[in-house]
Amino acid sequence: MGALSKRAVGAALMDQHIQLFACPVCQQSMYVYEQGRLVCSANHSFDIAKQGYVNMLTHSATSKYSKSLFESRKAVIDSGIYDVVEEKIVELIASAKTVLDTGCGEGSHLARIMKDKNDRIGIGIDIAKEGIVAAARHYPHQIWCVGDLAKSPFAKSGFDAILNILSPANYEEFKRLLAPNGCIVKVVPQSGYLHELRAQLYADSNKETYSNEQIVSRFRDSFNEVNVERITYTSLLAKDLVPALLEMTPMGWHKKDDTAIVLNEITIDVDLLIGKV
Repeated sequence: MGALSKRAVGAALMDQHIQLFACPVCQQSMYVYEQGRLVCSANHSFDIAKQGYVNMLTHSATSKYSKSLFESRKAVIDSGIYDVVEEKIVELIASAKTVLDTGCGEGSHLARIMKDKNDRIGIGIDIAKEGIVAAARHYPHQIWCVGDLAKSPFAKSGFDAILNILSPANYEEFKRLLAPNGCIVKVVPQSGYLHELRAQLYADSNKETYSNEQIVSRFRDSFNEVNVERITYTSLLAKDLVPALLEMTPMGWHKKDDTAIVLNEITIDVDLLIGKV
């Protein structure tokens, strides 16, 4: 018997964890139909692509994130500069069996966090199709979904942990999706995050400094139990990764063509916001 297609592998994973899904149109339960579609009892249908992901958007959506941006993001994450952050997240969600990564991009963080956890499942969702296509191509052992949390494709109380890594949040939806005793881990920049890059791009301007105070305050207001852990370290950065770092971060998008950026190390300085309902 030949190897299963990526569509078949993705469909099998979705079928195995079908209880996590709900129709984004009517919130009814869903089932996998002939390894090719997710269908609800009201017959709303969503195709499973040949790459193994499912598109559950109920409306057209445009994204400013390109295929090359996600390739750059994968290269930077694979270099290991976020290893310490990922290791801490693994520790924080050690008991979680079901993990949702919101704004997962090309899936590198989730795949690395879920590595070797064969008794657990990670689902990544992003509105950017290019990111999910890349995630499905590189990481077939997790479930990948194009979708919008404002029209959620997931069932209530299904996830033991929700990750939100350097990405916009939807706290009301997070609370709906969390299982009892579940937690959300949100990663937000601290004042020193990528400061070597910020100093060169925004020298002598008010953008050279950054505060996450408003984000942290809103998070505290949204959850009953909140802990904040800061992680700060400096990592070596290979010269050939500098263009990738510039492409993956919004700071780099505003770089003037004649601005020379020289980096051989980069600071990772983030707050991990851990919330429980």
